[in-house]
Amino acid sequence: MKIAQVSPLTEAVPPKLYGGTERIVAYLTDELTALGHDVTLFTSGDSRTTAKLEAVWPRALRFDESVRDPLAPHMMLFEIVAQRAAEFDIVHLHADYIGYSTLKRAGTPFVSTLHGRLDLSELQPLYALFSDVPVVSISDSQREPLPHANYVTTVHHGIPERLLLPGFGAGGYLAFLGRISPEKAPDAAIRIAQRAGMRLKIAAKVDRVDRDYFVERIEPLLGLPHVEYIGEIGDAEKSEFLGNAAGLLFPIAWPEPFGLSMIEAMACGTPVIAMRNGSVPEVIDEHITGFIVDDEDQAVAAVRKLHSLDRARVRRVFEERFTARRMADDYLNVYRRLIARERPLRAVV
Repeated sequence: MKIAQVSPLTEAVPPKLYGGTERIVAYLTDELTALGHDVTLFTSGDSRTTAKLEAVWPRALRFDESVRDPLAPHMMLFEIVAQRAAEFDIVHLHADYIGYSTLKRAGTPFVSTLHGRLDLSELQPLYALFSDVPVVSISDSQREPLPHANYVTTVHHGIPERLLLPGFGAGGYLAFLGRISPEKAPDAAIRIAQRAGMRLKIAAKVDRVDRDYFVERIEPLLGLPHVEYIGEIGDAEKSEFLGNAAGLLFPIAWPEPFGLSMIEAMACGTPVIAMRNGSVPEVIDEHITGFIVDDEDQAVAAVRKLHSLDRARVRRVFEERFTARRMADDYLNVYRRLIARERPLRAVV
């Protein structure tokens, strides 16, 4: 099958440090290539892939200080994809809605994975207008604010089976991994760890939009004796960081569409304590891979039960449910269905 993968230009594929969408694009692209498919990845030139790389912009926009209008490179991205669309059996978008108008006119089947939040009021009329565009949700819960979009299926994220390796929790600390922002609630993680009498290591980035929140709400807490702030880390550091942790705290205060750090922890055999929001009940198997809690009191109690969970079993559940191979197989099923529907006389493998 000839497949075009289209990634946002904000981060490289995979990201150098933090980044969810582009990381999933990288894992999916490489896994499809390993399965023998002819894949072209449209993204920034500083990306790394086993597929064919089509560099639309020299480097990720996050690190390109010369770019003042990020929409311009993205308009180029979708025009280039549209001009080459006839070369492919299917085009897979990972940049939400921005390419819909262009790709609808290109004549090649396409699908869009919705990686972000859907609880924005302006999305209601937009998806009413693009009601025929096939989309994939990354959790069933993600659909709730936008139930009438043209969902093909839900495909949970996956990561390469050997990317992160299991550890024994020997560090005896709790971990927080991801992004410093109100919706991720690192302040809750700090309070939970303090009340549980545990050290907390925070490996997280601070986006420009969250800088004031970090300075006013989080930075004063980083001097507490039980807190260690590491900053951003990449894949190479995650096995050690997560594998040595007794548990991952995921105290989200918003309807998380997926939550990649949960399955990264599971890959390391590390159980997760997560607030009951968004995708959490779809990802965490209660009392097997972690604990789902409704408030900080329950989270503190859950910390004291982490030792009762079998880390080897946590890893096995990851291997059964959240590998990149399973994700690639799910998407191949989506591709075949859409191609069969729109090009019924064209056989693909």
